[in-house]
Amino acid sequence: MIDPTRRDVLISGAAAFLAGPILLPSSAFGRGGVPANAKIGLGLIGAGGMGSANLRQCLTDPGAELVAVCDVQQHRVEAWTLDRPGVKGYRDYRELLADPRVDAVIVATPPHWHCLQAVAAAAAGKHVYLQKPMTLYPAETLAVRNAMRRHRVVCQVGTQIHQEANYRRVVDWVRSGRLGPVGRVETFWGWNMGAGGIGVAPEEPPPADIDFELWLGPAPECEFNRLLVADAAMHCSWMAYSGGWTPGMAPHLLDLPVWALELGFPEQVSCFGGRHVVGGDGDAPDTQDMMWHYPGLTMRWHFSQFNHHGYEFGSAARALGVYFHGLNGTLRADYGMREITAQVEGLDPADEPAQVIPAGGVHEHEWLDCIRDGGQPSCNADYHAKVDLPITLGNLSYQLGRTIHFDPAAEKIVGDEEAARRAVPDYRGPWEFPKEYLRS
Repeated sequence: MIDPTRRDVLISGAAAFLAGPILLPSSAFGRGGVPANAKIGLGLIGAGGMGSANLRQCLTDPGAELVAVCDVQQHRVEAWTLDRPGVKGYRDYRELLADPRVDAVIVATPPHWHCLQAVAAAAAGKHVYLQKPMTLYPAETLAVRNAMRRHRVVCQVGTQIHQEANYRRVVDWVRSGRLGPVGRVETFWGWNMGAGGIGVAPEEPPPADIDFELWLGPAPECEFNRLLVADAAMHCSWMAYSGGWTPGMAPHLLDLPVWALELGFPEQVSCFGGRHVVGGDGDAPDTQDMMWHYPGLTMRWHFSQFNHHGYEFGSAARALGVYFHGLNGTLRADYGMREITAQVEGLDPADEPAQVIPAGGVHEHEWLDCIRDGGQPSCNADYHAKVDLPITLGNLSYQLGRTIHFDPAAEKIVGDEEAARRAVPDYRGPWEFPKEYLRS
């Protein structure tokens, strides 16, 4: 149970969340701060599958070097340090952030840690590559964005599909105007996991290799579960530690319409779903529908863990994609495919629009280049907040069982004091939400 004093602090944080945006000119983002001839010293916080993959990509850049690795599971630290005498291993991320050799960090821990670690990294002057989901709560979305602005660090959020050629041509198509006004977007993901879900772990104490208390950090206390700590594909089955499957997968799909249509924040958010079919460990829903209303546009996200729900493209393993429904035609796309179906005569799907969006590169290299040269990469925190906030508001709607109304200009929930209060996370002590990053 949280003590009344701390509850007051969190409520004051909620009031700050309602106060409005921080607006800074692009010139406020300084140059990288790394000497021109020096290598960028990299730290890795969270050395699981995705973090290790991001680090390997970074290390293909000759101007980057690994200097420190942090993970609460010792074998993961040793995998990166045993044969690298100059690389320091840590269990506590705060010690890594205090290492003066670290210029930039990859944060690839479970999502319940993302806000605290990203904000702490920015405050320490470290540039941040933050794996998605960016955050789990609406107040966390804004706190991370504001921390990156305030400390003028370079941030890239890990939606690597943003760099792919197909996504860039979809953006060209939508922005060409040839689809006509786009009034509806549908995004979806399906993966039939079977009735057993991720399975059931035996009751057991945490092994000596893992500091499970530190793994939990600000999230609610629970019994150790080997599936929970295994990897991202497993902990998405627990709401408290991941927000479920929507934050895990939707950022890759929502990125495309947010980018192509240059969307801001939604005005209304509704969500419903449940855990209807899939069993096994965890409590996250196995199906969800989220609906967002923007001026002149309705956008939908749907996912299912037990069916591919009738969409006509996908694979035997899963289905995912985006539909743009315009007056003149519909464009449907996934990571590598796009097709246009005309609704009116004169729209020729074979007549490609001019290529305006430049070719992409390596997502991690774009981040490193911006550290060296200044500026912000394509999936910076300001941009990605427009992907993340609809999801965090959607999960809040799911938990409350009602529509949430949001004022995009003031960046606040309106007409619902309970929703505004619950938009701010209630961290398990001694961890505290960095409420100072909600003030403009």
